[in-house]
Amino acid sequence: MDDDYRRLADRIADDIASGRLRPGERLPPQRAFARRRGIAGSTAGRVYGELVRRGLVVGEVGRGTFVRAAPPAPNGRALAEPVAAALAPRVNMELNYPSAPGQSELLAPALAPLLRPDVLTEALRPAPADGTPEARAAVARLLATPGWRPDPDGVLFAGNARQAIAATLASLVRPGGRVGVEALTYPLVKEIAARLGIVLVPLAMDQDGVRPDALAAAHRSAPLSALYVQPTLHNPTSVTMGEGRRRELARVVRELVVPVVEDRIWSFLTDRDVGEPLAAHIPELAHVVDGLSKRVAPGLTVGFLVVPPARAEAVGAAVRSGGWSAGRFALEAGVRWVEDGTVARLVAAKRVDAARRQRLLARELAEFGGAVRSDPYAYYAWWELPASWRADTFTAAVAAHGIAVTPGGAFAVGPQRAPDAVRLGLASAPEPELARALRTLAAVARRGRTGR
Repeated sequence: MDDDYRRLADRIADDIASGRLRPGERLPPQRAFARRRGIAGSTAGRVYGELVRRGLVVGEVGRGTFVRAAPPAPNGRALAEPVAAALAPRVNMELNYPSAPGQSELLAPALAPLLRPDVLTEALRPAPADGTPEARAAVARLLATPGWRPDPDGVLFAGNARQAIAATLASLVRPGGRVGVEALTYPLVKEIAARLGIVLVPLAMDQDGVRPDALAAAHRSAPLSALYVQPTLHNPTSVTMGEGRRRELARVVRELVVPVVEDRIWSFLTDRDVGEPLAAHIPELAHVVDGLSKRVAPGLTVGFLVVPPARAEAVGAAVRSGGWSAGRFALEAGVRWVEDGTVARLVAAKRVDAARRQRLLARELAEFGGAVRSDPYAYYAWWELPASWRADTFTAAVAAHGIAVTPGGAFAVGPQRAPDAVRLGLASAPEPELARALRTLAAVARRGRTGR
């Protein structure tokens, strides 16, 4: 029966929840599992696929399938939603939600007028994909850079940035279509692609980001329907493309006529002159994704899309058909926060906070030198582990100390070997807890490196 594989997955999930299967333990190969259970190999594959979907296990090509080092979030959405308090590790460095001191006090005044009955009635109505003229103008001002100002007619809204990515890809790529991505990419893009039936094609990176020659080679192999890229503070490596790389990538994109989904969700953290968005170079092809969740708070957020005006209708239709529309109340609150300067004040505070946490990271992990890759403006770091550690065993080891980190395999695309690295989210834990956690991570890594 079709539900048999789900019942088998439920039994394994119970073993994980009860502790009979512990973080880091390897499941038997699918063929061995099928023989023991007396089921077909295809059914075993569906069982393991269901466990991966729920976020309970992680599979690594050439190594096997391992129980995840930290409990998954509800509904299997690892790295997407906060986990239940009873299941959460003491220090969760998988999640990465920055919060500025006094944030609630800053946000409250703009919400008060929305609670008047006459205003609330309107604020609780559904919001169209193109929001309101006031909202489009406010977001165009918020996202503008010295060399790029979005056209308000191309501004659309979704419930959050993840939904904005999903709607944009759904509007650009048919099921079975190919999308180029950095070889290490945002994990939820992998989930979005799986749900939309899209094939992700990993593109080689270097110290300046995704390589234009890798994009061209992949497109020659079989045409790409789109490119998804994070040019500023790439998650997880923190790499920011220089202006020369941006111009070269834009040139190749224009020659190939490949639409681009440009994810700028973390770009607000840096005020350095890092080059203009790709949208400034290829406005006819670029679809910019951004939002309020990192700037403001994850609980009441709005996703932004800036698309070529000629594509606004198609992307708006994808927002509506996917059920990804922004809530009107959140949209109204977000516009007020932008216009009264609250967002600007929160951005300034979070830049200071991120820099302070980066100094803490540099001090506590100094002995590992260049293996810890980050940026002074980022809220995360990419740690290439000592040779004695695999990413899965390290995540399991630190989970025993109540610390959750994200193994490199969560970001890897394609069949290549998952990197023995972890991403450290620095934003969510209070600084004293973060300092203790970093010291613990260093101690665990040191024991493995020295053999003690």
